[in-house]
Amino acid sequence: MAERLKGTTTVGIVCKDGVVLAADRRASLDNMVLSKNVTKVFRIDDHLALAGAGSVGDILSLVRLLRSEARLYRATVGREMSVRALATLTSNVLHGSRIMPYFGWFLVAGYDEKPRLYSVDMAGGVTEDRFTSAGSGMEFAFAVLEEGYEDDMELEEGIRLALRAIKVATRRDVFTGDGVTLVTVTAGGYRELGKEEIRALLE
Repeated sequence: MAERLKGTTTVGIVCKDGVVLAADRRASLDNMVLSKNVTKVFRIDDHLALAGAGSVGDILSLVRLLRSEARLYRATVGREMSVRALATLTSNVLHGSRIMPYFGWFLVAGYDEKPRLYSVDMAGGVTEDRFTSAGSGMEFAFAVLEEGYEDDMELEEGIRLALRAIKVATRRDVFTGDGVTLVTVTAGGYRELGKEEIRALLE
């Protein structure tokens, strides 16, 4: 059943002082809304995050693997894994699993010397982006991002743009909806915005 879970919109935006990841909270099974409270954005380490669009089971499995690898890296090397290294690791895992693939498209984000964002497809292809989207509502989100993104935008502006992109996808994509998870990663680390903060920004 997990392999048939589908539908989401994830968004990533690089800002001057951090990176934003956002996703809706709906999980669909064929034409049925199966859950309205699914988490699709995850903390991998203090300054690393991942958002996933696709099979819920596959996303959670990959998150567990990446968290373990990040902890192992910190223990053996003595420092946090870089964002690029996490993207490369994610790519290697996905590429090596092509016979029995992870059904998902992943946004890898974080802050090392600066905020960074990578898109990793199911076959392991990696692209570094300033902004991106994945999932069933990505076309609608991209329209908002293309129109609203600016280089060196402040984190607060990036938060509002990400929320606007998810909101538009919610209105037009039947598989997107039921709230938003939004996190920021800055030099100060990983932070998830509370429901009240998000509600106030959406109003």
